[in-house]
Amino acid sequence: MANYYDIDDILAGEELVPAVFLEAVNEVGLLSSNYTNRVEPRSKVELPLWLASELHERKAASITIPPCFNKKTREEIGADGAHVDLRSRCSYFYELGLKIVQLIGDKTIGSLLLVAFQTRYKEVLIKAHTSASALGPKFLSLLTKEETKLYDAATSSTAAFKTWRMGGSRMQQASVLGRKRKPIGE
Repeated sequence: MANYYDIDDILAGEELVPAVFLEAVNEVGLLSSNYTNRVEPRSKVELPLWLASELHERKAASITIPPCFNKKTREEIGADGAHVDLRSRCSYFYELGLKIVQLIGDKTIGSLLLVAFQTRYKEVLIKAHTSASALGPKFLSLLTKEETKLYDAATSSTAAFKTWRMGGSRMQQASVLGRKRKPIGE
């Protein structure tokens, strides 16, 4: 667990990932319709990331790539990553991707995250610095949690800059500069 007290890290750990059990497991209670509480080998289930990663480390289950990183998503990000609705696929797209890469070792997910962030970062900052408040709700519905934080930080910094720019005098004379020296000969 990266940061024990970070609520976003906790919520990213709750994202469901597909897993396949490698051995039979008793008393897991995964499904309400499964009265035996037994999971057979090669059973495919969706588990929260925190549970799937523990089972993966114990060699009881293997994790497969989540649907939010499928071929269709990769193609859409490659074509026009700035306008892909990542929030509907996974609210914690980047955080989940970083954790999944460490578990399954698929290097293509890392490059996908990099390309997605690079293309979307520029668009988020442009919208935050130039957009009117009417544009916000439609655009914000496409952003992941990390991108929403970035957008909020950019809009607040733009507002702070405008406040500073419209404020009083920019140059202030230091109090030390106002004092005159005594002549040396006196």
